[in-house]
Amino acid sequence: MSTPTLPRWLGTLDRASQRLGHALSWLMLAMLLIEFAVVVLRYAAGINSTFMQEMVMYMHATLFMLAAGYTLRENGHVRVDIVYRRLSPRRQALINMLGVVFLLAPVMLFIIAASAGYVASSWKIFEGSSNYGGIPGVFVLKTLIPVFAGLMLLQGAVEFARNAYIVAGPIGAAMPDNTRREPPDA
Repeated sequence: MSTPTLPRWLGTLDRASQRLGHALSWLMLAMLLIEFAVVVLRYAAGINSTFMQEMVMYMHATLFMLAAGYTLRENGHVRVDIVYRRLSPRRQALINMLGVVFLLAPVMLFIIAASAGYVASSWKIFEGSSNYGGIPGVFVLKTLIPVFAGLMLLQGAVEFARNAYIVAGPIGAAMPDNTRREPPDA
């Protein structure tokens, strides 16, 4: 089966999402090592580090929020597909397109709108940790909320375009079960 040819812009956005997801995966290793150090320091040496504990929380939030678009790209979000999996690839693509338009986009736009004031207020005072010795960058952490929604909208647009190509027919037959194929480097 041949690899489908996608427009250059679509391939570029898709690869950017993939690279971001792969880069963020290294945060899991960093989180593991820091959490291990927190436990060893606490129980072996009696030292408690609020800063290190908050670092793990910041990394977890960053990983969760910024990798959501990559998870969408990889079809990794929870899906109840009792009916969906029995449909043809074109009908699946149509459902995916409707999901982007009627579910993903409105929710992400709401998140951006609802979080704008919250994030702006945090930046206005350069909000820091309420814990002594904590990370003084809560405003940066809160910024992940609209960034998450923006990345999800961007990946949603890529998925909408990918599925529109499937519905239109040029690549539909080459992508059984919505299997991901890397666009060729051009």
